[in-house]
Amino acid sequence: MNISVLGAGAWGTAMAIAFAAKNNVLLWGRNQAAMSAMQTDRQNETYLRGFPFPESLQVTADFATAMAHAAGSEGLLVIATSVSGLRSTLEACKAYQPNNIIWLCKGFEESTQLLPHQVARQVLGSGVSFGALSGPSFAQEVAKGLPCALTIASTSSELSRLVVQALHVNAMRVYSSDDMVGVEVGGAVKNILAIATGVADGLGLGLNARAALITRGLAEISRLGVALGGRSETLMGLTGVGDLILTCTGDLSRNRKVGLALAQGKSLETIVQELGHVAEGVRCAQEVRLLAQRLGVQMPITDAVAGVLFDGISLQEMISRLLARDAKQEIH
Repeated sequence: MNISVLGAGAWGTAMAIAFAAKNNVLLWGRNQAAMSAMQTDRQNETYLRGFPFPESLQVTADFATAMAHAAGSEGLLVIATSVSGLRSTLEACKAYQPNNIIWLCKGFEESTQLLPHQVARQVLGSGVSFGALSGPSFAQEVAKGLPCALTIASTSSELSRLVVQALHVNAMRVYSSDDMVGVEVGGAVKNILAIATGVADGLGLGLNARAALITRGLAEISRLGVALGGRSETLMGLTGVGDLILTCTGDLSRNRKVGLALAQGKSLETIVQELGHVAEGVRCAQEVRLLAQRLGVQMPITDAVAGVLFDGISLQEMISRLLARDAKQEIH
């Protein structure tokens, strides 16, 4: 299959390497100099150093070339931008009348509180098959070819079949779901909870506290997912509890690193600058808090994280607020 990956950051590059195991893959990035360097070096020195490109992976900075490569009913476009870049990328793709599009980003769009598939529906309408590829996975491990399991969420059974056929290889297992809301809510909110868990671990609150945060965090994800029309059983799968556990406990998690750095007393501005990569939980926290307030969904951990990030609440006050909550409010 011909696959074009739009976005040459760490995640897009890692997935392009993995997809190239059995497909002809073209990795697109907007920076001509950077893409030329990748073509010469046969690796992404900036974002994923040490992982050489297979022969079946080529690169380009020409958008039209990337679109032509994935044209046709059997071609596949994979958008590997952040949520903030999804709408503009979809709008650029629309002019080329693509058949099949999936995205890798996780979160809610800033200011609209829309999930990625809702953004796609606004931009593309109903004439294009689209879906979200999500699940517990770190870029470095995917690039190494270590085992992982992902879910393609789409209302198009034909697209799901196409993605599973193309990407379900060797160490990468791909399952399908038609619950786009459940899959995307799980992928979005777990990043916020990873920040909270990083704070708790950084402050030395112990493994009991970590377990409590993850478990009660799953309850928050489930409440929001169901309120938005998702299925609770989806959130007990790979894209819910699986992704939550990985992101909250894995040392490669960018969002967990944000929490650990907050516990060291660093400012958010310094943390983001030192991280050098997007930590979607930071952007997502405010949007999820606003959405939960609008829907009347209780999300105390999310609210506490947003308070620390945007309202100047101290970490000790955050912890005190969570511990002071009435236990009766937690029995669901």
